[in-house]
Amino acid sequence: MKFLAVCGAVAATVLSAAPAMADSITFDASDIGTAYTLNYNGFSGGTDVGGLTGSTTFTLTGINGSNYTFDYSVTNTSSAPVDGSRISSFAFNTDPDIASATSTGAFAYTTLGSSYPNGIGAVDVCFKDAQTGSCSGGGSGGLDLGQTGTGSFTLGFSQPVSALTLSDFYVRYQSIAGVPGISSASGSGSLTSTSSGGTPVPEPGMLGLMAGGLVMVGLARRRRARVRPALA
Repeated sequence: MKFLAVCGAVAATVLSAAPAMADSITFDASDIGTAYTLNYNGFSGGTDVGGLTGSTTFTLTGINGSNYTFDYSVTNTSSAPVDGSRISSFAFNTDPDIASATSTGAFAYTTLGSSYPNGIGAVDVCFKDAQTGSCSGGGSGGLDLGQTGTGSFTLGFSQPVSALTLSDFYVRYQSIAGVPGISSASGSGSLTSTSSGGTPVPEPGMLGLMAGGLVMVGLARRRRARVRPALA
């Protein structure tokens, strides 16, 4: 019984050490240099679009007063049956509320407080490949199948903040080919990996499996302890 109690306590400790929800990431000064990678699954009109995928990696590179600066990398990972698509923007929400945003690289244009398509609604900030008045897209640029775009962006706030939370991550797909009746879509992101200085950090799902494994080991040992006296 004591062993099971210990296993339960270890499992609880492991689970409580897990990061927050997979689609919510909190940054502070201790996270400078840490990279967070998210994977995206495309959908249109409430229906998942098979093969329409993407990924982003955000790395906090600095905090200066009320500004947080990140490097970003975006990849269009779509595959069959999708035989054509381009990612034209990415977006997320911030806590506290964002006051300004600037960007460089593949998605050098920003819009604050706009609406994202496919029923997503208002987002705090989006980063685009073209100068448009909204986050819905426009122009003809972006990332085609297999392409990766990089750059950096800075988020500004009305006053210095000790911690920043990003959540509700999205990408925008346009010029979709190979899927009948669908030419544009959005994708919702989930956190899949974290690395600090090249060292991977387990995500919540893996931590849960580890905790479950400890409990199973405890149960197996208890069963063996019961069987041995009977055999003697």
